[in-house]
Amino acid sequence: MLSRLGTEQINPQTREIDLASPLEIAELMNAQDELVAKAVGRQKHAIAAAIEQVSQSFKQGGRLVYAGSGTSGRLGILDASECPPTFGSPPEMVQGLIAGGPEAMFRAQEGAEDSPEQGAADVRNLNLGPHDTLCGLAASGRTPYVLGAMAEARQRGAATVFVCCVKPEHLPEGLLTDILIAVEVGPEVIAGSTRLKSGTAQKMVCNMITTGAMIRLGKVWQNVMVDLQLTNQKLHERARRILMTYGGVSYDEAVSLLQQTNGHVKTALLMALGNFSEAEARLQLKRANGFIRKALTSQEKNSDE
Repeated sequence: MLSRLGTEQINPQTREIDLASPLEIAELMNAQDELVAKAVGRQKHAIAAAIEQVSQSFKQGGRLVYAGSGTSGRLGILDASECPPTFGSPPEMVQGLIAGGPEAMFRAQEGAEDSPEQGAADVRNLNLGPHDTLCGLAASGRTPYVLGAMAEARQRGAATVFVCCVKPEHLPEGLLTDILIAVEVGPEVIAGSTRLKSGTAQKMVCNMITTGAMIRLGKVWQNVMVDLQLTNQKLHERARRILMTYGGVSYDEAVSLLQQTNGHVKTALLMALGNFSEAEARLQLKRANGFIRKALTSQEKNSDE
């Protein structure tokens, strides 16, 4: 069955890459990567459904949990680890499971992906339930660890999303998932090396799911991340620039607003935009479920009245 998968085929466009110059290698790989975005685009409706499902989980206090092995598992953990500093989300809100455990992030754990029982056990350890969403990541669509995790998640009432890079008809019989995102990237540059086009596709899909869900939670205003955590000097400066650019305040005023709000950029920005006190800004945000636009619209309606 493995030999039928698109990701395992020989790519005729790169058959002589072993004879190519460095520039030719870069050109060949870039040409193949251009195909990935189009393949992801063909799954936009399924990705939109995943964004909505994950945002609903978050609104109910649930979690998004990725499950994968090898490259897929690492990409899930990467996406999960980037959510707290980008969106100010708690670490448990988006999590990643990888076959072989944390050690597999840095060194391949041979055979770990072959255990559906371990996938199920890892899901049980997180006590997934009806408010959670599990997103399985498997380029081949057949990784036993991921299939075990998904089956256990469904049994526990969690919603499931499955991201693969092969045709749906090549998926295992009996595979059940609420949302299927099948990004058909075709043969890899190097046959079977799914860290390449398949990995790029999965990274793009993960980006879209979590970013989309966080937007739906009000963690972005216009196209600015206003719930970022100020964990280093670069992010402190970024927050100040946001207030200066969009709030129309000076650098010193931006520093003062961030000090007043203990570094909460969204509250500081609303204070600048709406001329609120800190307490008023926090109350308006609470009433608007964290959406700056709604908080400002509410202020305008109140002033009209």
